[in-house]
Amino acid sequence: MTPADPIIQVRNLTCAFGENVIVDSISFEVNRGEVFVILGGSGSGKSTILKHMIGLYTPRTGEILFEGEDLVLSQGDARRAIMRRFGVMYQSGALFGSMSLLENVRLPLEEFTDLPIEAMNLISLMKLDLVGLREFARHLPAEISGGMQKRAAIARSLALDPSIVFLDEPSAGLDPITSAEIDELILDLARNLGLTFVVVTHELPSIYSIADRVIMLDKRTKGIVATGTPDSLKDSEDEWVRNFFRRTSNSISE
Repeated sequence: MTPADPIIQVRNLTCAFGENVIVDSISFEVNRGEVFVILGGSGSGKSTILKHMIGLYTPRTGEILFEGEDLVLSQGDARRAIMRRFGVMYQSGALFGSMSLLENVRLPLEEFTDLPIEAMNLISLMKLDLVGLREFARHLPAEISGGMQKRAAIARSLALDPSIVFLDEPSAGLDPITSAEIDELILDLARNLGLTFVVVTHELPSIYSIADRVIMLDKRTKGIVATGTPDSLKDSEDEWVRNFFRRTSNSISE
């Protein structure tokens, strides 16, 4: 077995808004090259954790280390250097409706590089090609399907050649066939590019399809109730966890 190689370390992370504590002093690691899933019911804090990990929110306490460098404490150029290591796909895709797919994918390059426009366009086309959308480069988001919009958002997350990609509910709102296609794309990118994925989802078929490891959050304890592979969590000592992995994704909201 290959020894663990943590690329992200989250230590004693507390996420709170005012007096409302969402998660309380949680710790976990994400290993290089794995597809790591954060799972939890509504209000458990899974998307909140992701937003802290990408620097949108500042934690109440704790450390978020990328290859040993703390995003929480970093500032200026040092912070930008850390953030260049990861790409993000938000739940809605967050594509700009007035811009073509190529222009959407090009945005991170415009923000973080000084490349000439021709080079940025070439890179953007290459990223669209990775997700099967090169021929749709000039289309607006409204002119393509929801699944294609998710693919375009993943292409944008890859624009800066990140080593880590964060995906927030990549299958949300998609039919089962399109969702399975997104899962296969994630696996292909992980295998072929050696990327590390951190995925927030509650879709059970996707979890079984893509996850190397899962942490499951419980809003009752404001912490992590289970950690392991999807198969191992079917036999969890926690009845709530066990029921979810043996039944359907609906059980997580019960």
